[in-house]
Amino acid sequence: MSAPLDGLIVVDLSRALAGPHATMMLGDLGARIIKIETPAGGDDTRGWGPPFVGDDEHGVESTYFLSANRNKESIALDLKSGEGHAALESLVRRADVLVENFRTGVLDRLGFGIPELHRLNPRLVVLSISGFGHDGPEGGRAGYDQIAQGEAGLMSVTGSGPGDPQRVGVPIADILAGMYGAYGVLAALRERDRTGVGTVVRTSLLAAVVGVHGFQGTAWTVAGEVGHARGNHHPSISPYGLFHCKDGAVQISCGSEGLWRRLCTEFGLDPAAEGLRTNGDRVRHPDLVRKVVEDAFATDEPDALLVRLARAGVPAGRLRSIDEVYAWDQTASQGLLVDVEHATLGRLTLPGPPLRFFDGDDRERPRRSHSAPPTLDQHGPALRAELGLDRPEGVQP
Repeated sequence: MSAPLDGLIVVDLSRALAGPHATMMLGDLGARIIKIETPAGGDDTRGWGPPFVGDDEHGVESTYFLSANRNKESIALDLKSGEGHAALESLVRRADVLVENFRTGVLDRLGFGIPELHRLNPRLVVLSISGFGHDGPEGGRAGYDQIAQGEAGLMSVTGSGPGDPQRVGVPIADILAGMYGAYGVLAALRERDRTGVGTVVRTSLLAAVVGVHGFQGTAWTVAGEVGHARGNHHPSISPYGLFHCKDGAVQISCGSEGLWRRLCTEFGLDPAAEGLRTNGDRVRHPDLVRKVVEDAFATDEPDALLVRLARAGVPAGRLRSIDEVYAWDQTASQGLLVDVEHATLGRLTLPGPPLRFFDGDDRERPRRSHSAPPTLDQHGPALRAELGLDRPEGVQP
């Protein structure tokens, strides 16, 4: 099935998560992703677990690795060897994009600095993802997701309160850096269509997190106010957050005064009571709002409460566990589950890509099939033949 990036070749030198997430996004759109891994164990995430799946006879795979590497081919190469250098040079000459997240200077030491890459292929788009940026006073510093979440301020606004900084429950700095990276690659490819010349796109975990500060950023840069963690309630909109009810909790969002009045009408609240009259009043009196709303919700269980909220036209939702999300028919309807055939594990269901495409008549284009994340060097023999290489390089599981 044709896809938007059919025909593009991406050489993926990245490992762990930010770079692999970027290349997976490009692969989901149809690009051919050639993932180069170290012979001794491959991508770091192949060893990240539990959970692991599989068995000793056929091979054990990390579910972490499976999360970021669908639609890729794997070849194991020692880039410090003559064969590895020749193979990468051959791939660079025919590629459209190269993605790397080495520490600053590593590509140069391997003989593939930016000037050399563009000498080999002037049309090459290079995506370089680092921890804190490739330059500046801390340029080249190693970065891991949770460290970046802390350094970039995200943990300071996440948690139950100012004294309880918490990491986001997914590696959000890595994933965001991958998303920004893929976005930058697409812009660079569009520019190349006009100029015929490739360019370098750089982003970092730091840049990605700062890039999603949103209202927390301007609260400081414009108003001089430092945001802090407020638990499950919004710092600028009220009521907006998690409220307990009988045998559970629901989340509501009253993003306008009209929605607040609808909530009050349904549950018999006075919208003009002291401390509740305006959104600003309610934000300044969070404990009062929480008590008033939770007292009104106290006799209803979540399902019944959601029916009442829907009837009132107040946006609301339940709290789902991960397994409940993947069992939800709405999740399936959005193409967020894909079935693939893995080389050693057999048929797997994976989280699917978050984009769908429609034609001018608003008919969905047929969804493309996806390939499973590769085993280490799974495509090595075919790629070596394609590149004119004679032998594998001592791949180790």
